Amino acid sequence: MLQRIDLRGVQTTRSELASRLPRAALNVEKAMDIIAPLLEDVRTRGAAALRDIAEQFDKVRPEHLRVPAAELKKAAEGLSPELREALEISIAHNRAGHTAQLPEDRITEVMPGGFVRQRWIPVERVGLYVPGGLAVYPSSVIMNAVAAQVAGVAQIALASPPQAAFGGLPHPTILAACYLLGIDEVFAVGGAQAIGMFAYGAAGEPALDPQVLCEPVDVVTGPGNIFVAAAKRSVRGVVGIDAEAGTTEIAIVADDSANPEYVAADLLSQAEHDPAAASVLITDSEDLADRVDAALTVRAAATKHSERVHTALTGPQSGVVLVDDLDAAIAVANAYAAEHLEIQTANAHEDAQRIRNAGAIFVGPYNPVPLGDYMAGSNHVLPTGGTATFASGLNVHAFIKSVQEIEYSHDALVRMYGPLRALAVDEDLPAHAEAVKARLDS
Repeated sequence: MLQRIDLRGVQTTRSELASRLPRAALNVEKAMDIIAPLLEDVRTRGAAALRDIAEQFDKVRPEHLRVPAAELKKAAEGLSPELREALEISIAHNRAGHTAQLPEDRITEVMPGGFVRQRWIPVERVGLYVPGGLAVYPSSVIMNAVAAQVAGVAQIALASPPQAAFGGLPHPTILAACYLLGIDEVFAVGGAQAIGMFAYGAAGEPALDPQVLCEPVDVVTGPGNIFVAAAKRSVRGVVGIDAEAGTTEIAIVADDSANPEYVAADLLSQAEHDPAAASVLITDSEDLADRVDAALTVRAAATKHSERVHTALTGPQSGVVLVDDLDAAIAVANAYAAEHLEIQTANAHEDAQRIRNAGAIFVGPYNPVPLGDYMAGSNHVLPTGGTATFASGLNVHAFIKSVQEIEYSHDALVRMYGPLRALAVDEDLPAHAEAVKARLDS
């Protein structure tokens, strides 16, 4: 079922290795050209543009772009006890996991009388995007919102696509998750237009909305399709963004000790997200690859979204990479830089320590990616497309700024004047030294 890339006996450089690995082809630049007029329309016409665009792409014209508070409460009251409990557990676990990420303010006495304080300050306002598409993602509400709340963000707005099946509102479970998290600024706006609304703000439409529908935000986070990624790239600099999170991907490093049914189930779990989802097995065991392929064939035929899964698993973005040994498997995994990386080897904990590039690492046979998607306490908004070589998953740092405070006494400033003046003169910036000297002369 999966294509095979045989790298056994092949010596490659890092760049050559990366070029031979399966990867979805995404043209974000082309998508940016497509959405540019849409973003400008939102910037200039606000709510009117948002309704026109929703009618075109979502096949519904929302009466309420901002979801009424009563609808949030109604959605929460409609939750089954089992689903409500699951959401509450996920929220609690994510609060614990994200609280551990909070940095501490520190004061450093650089010299007698000279202090630098390291402060971490949350941004004031954020816009969180939760996709609709082929599935419903209340878990993405939790991942985005909990990280922002733990960071101390004062104002949180959230957008999710309007659904014709629900009268132009987002899916009820999305709304229920917002209610449980105490988020009441929720918008029935999807796609690139939601990113534009957050970046530029949006004026209301007379007779339907307040004068200002949505104020601009400082940071936009959340996953989405290629057009959402393109919109985030387009507005970066107007606002901060977390990353251009694209279609999901999983890589599994496995040796002959791995259970082929576990490996197959995990590869399939991500393939059901999207026909363009990537599922990659990296192994030094051809026998394991054969057994995984056989298990996948059976599981793919039996699963609910079999057509979508089959397309994803047989696409060019998915495959088995055969390598000589575990060292080579680790090298391939670091070159691939998967969004989700599972380590299913005999010494999984030790092998995981050798991974440099991954969005999140799932260690051992009892840690499938869906655990991180929902309940582990980690974040599931992760870097895709190889960007894990330099980017992190969503965390509290996306919502806070590092600010340094400098406080030197008069005596400390006196002691620094000579060396400071030497540097200022060398850089031909004598007024820099004069700013210090003015204080010494007074």
